[in-house]
Amino acid sequence: MRESDLKDRALGALMGAFIGDALAVGPHWYYDLDALQRDYGPWITDYTAPRPDRYHAGLKPGEPSQAGILLAITLRSLVERGGYDEADFCRCLDDEFFPQLDGTPMQGPGGYTSQSIREAWRRRVQDGQPWGRCGGPADTTEAAERIIAIAVRYALEPAELAAAVTRNTLLTQTDGTVVAMTVAFGAILGLLVEGHPLDGDVSGTLMARVKAGTLPFHTVTQGALQAPAPGAAEAPVAGRFPSPDALLGPAFIARAARDPDIRIEPAWKVSLVYGMPCAVYHQFPAAYYLAARFADDFESAVLHAVNGGGQNQARAILTGALAGAQTGLSGIPARFIEGLADSARLQAQCARLVGQLVTANR
Repeated sequence: MRESDLKDRALGALMGAFIGDALAVGPHWYYDLDALQRDYGPWITDYTAPRPDRYHAGLKPGEPSQAGILLAITLRSLVERGGYDEADFCRCLDDEFFPQLDGTPMQGPGGYTSQSIREAWRRRVQDGQPWGRCGGPADTTEAAERIIAIAVRYALEPAELAAAVTRNTLLTQTDGTVVAMTVAFGAILGLLVEGHPLDGDVSGTLMARVKAGTLPFHTVTQGALQAPAPGAAEAPVAGRFPSPDALLGPAFIARAARDPDIRIEPAWKVSLVYGMPCAVYHQFPAAYYLAARFADDFESAVLHAVNGGGQNQARAILTGALAGAQTGLSGIPARFIEGLADSARLQAQCARLVGQLVTANR
């Protein structure tokens, strides 16, 4: 692969995530789509401010939600430590982030603190639990939103990617299905940064890595999910997730997105098909669909994610990372980059992380 293309895709994934997050701050969590259109018009095209009576009130257009702030913390730790240093990441939360919280939802950096972060704060700050005992059962995508930076850093090292994403996710979320789906998302994002397409073959590539012992998922089938041969051993992976389904689902979603006989029109209604709420089983499928359908059109991918309402911030940050990894930074409209708060600093940090990715794999 050309180094310049790799850098472009990696930068696209990172900046695409920050952009997706900020685009949804204004119209976040409208479950009444008529109310969304009354407040923001028939089609949101750029950064907007939240209304005074809603989530993130007081933020300006282009500013991040707490998800974007946590992604920036993860990014900075990776850059400063040269890779994933869990002790440093936890120190950042202890010293810089948690002191700004009080355990209530409508408070904290970004104007709202999500369930998994509130639970971790209570266990860590109020109960005095050590890291490793602060995770809770939240079935949402908060971990997936911040591990985007980890997935980019280790995009060419899938075993290290899976290990670091698993460890970081478990700090705040412990449900096995949530962890498996988050690791699968990171693995797919890593593939896209490598240069693989998000299509019907993506799961075959991932399953080959499972068989090679690189990704920690359980599987007994042969290629193309055929029956195992008599006496065949399982994949040689310790501590694996109980099934590879989190790796398999995205290929079927990508096929549906590209199948002319299966159309979701307009595409923002993917939120109605897969569900508008916050849980991973609503959010990941919608993001995969939009990123596969608009593989070469970052703007359409993220704007359909935003205009679908509900938990559109999570949908947009995940879609932004996947779409940005496919189009590269060069394929992201300039107005999204220029309108993003603190854009120059974020781009510089992203460039430093991408430099580590490239240097580590020369």
